[in-house]
Amino acid sequence: MSTPAVDYTRYQTLEITRRGPLVNGTPCVLDIRMRADGPGGNGKLPTAGHEGHWELSEIWRDVGRDDSVRAAVLRGSGMGFSGGGDLALVQDMATDFEVRSRVWKEARDLVYNVVNCDKPIVSAMHGPAVGAGLVAGLLADISIAARSAKIVDGHTRLGVAAGDHAAIVWPLLCGMAKAKYYLMLCDAISGEEAERIGLVSLVVDDDQLLTKAYEVADRLASGSASAIRWTKYSLNNWLRQAGPAFDTSLALEFMGFAGPDVREGVASLRERRAPRYGVDG
Repeated sequence: MSTPAVDYTRYQTLEITRRGPLVNGTPCVLDIRMRADGPGGNGKLPTAGHEGHWELSEIWRDVGRDDSVRAAVLRGSGMGFSGGGDLALVQDMATDFEVRSRVWKEARDLVYNVVNCDKPIVSAMHGPAVGAGLVAGLLADISIAARSAKIVDGHTRLGVAAGDHAAIVWPLLCGMAKAKYYLMLCDAISGEEAERIGLVSLVVDDDQLLTKAYEVADRLASGSASAIRWTKYSLNNWLRQAGPAFDTSLALEFMGFAGPDVREGVASLRERRAPRYGVDG
């Protein structure tokens, strides 16, 4: 039995269109663009404010229940894929227990909703890829990075533990040694290096990014839906197995939002300086 059509117009920070192969006369690939000019955005990069963070966690429920969708592409806009959390949201999380509790649930849902969405997801990452957008980008079934991509997990730079998606997927993708190096030091990873260490599926020239992402999505959408979805489900049991580690990391991250280091982290970002976490000089 088919489910009712999904109304994607309710999303304000995501621009959602259809493309790709036709099924019963309807394009079956959902093209999801994170808007740099949406609510909470800065016009340069998609930024996850209060509304954007919730929408990015919720969209995968709709993709999963939409019988007319056979694959989805997630991409950024403006200067990059995603610019991380809006500092106003981070400040609210640090000072308001209710906000912190709500965003914790959204962060948990974002990871598990991507993992449990039965439709294959392709990410197309260019420029900066940070924050909630990076969560979906690296958890996507096929992750494609442009050579210009600059992947950064900046949690420890902000003064909180690397929660979000890091503990559940980075060690599986690039190994524990590389995961610890990049997650503890917050060093940027280029698209080419990300492919070399196994953090992403493919790297391509910038002008080929969308072409390749659409090509892969179209191939997935044209394949056996049951075979592809059940393969995804089976492989994602590796991620479900890491669920307890993820839940712990997320709890520790959000405990950090109530601590003193995050206040210094936010201040250093606002003042465009290195943070000072109790070290002389």
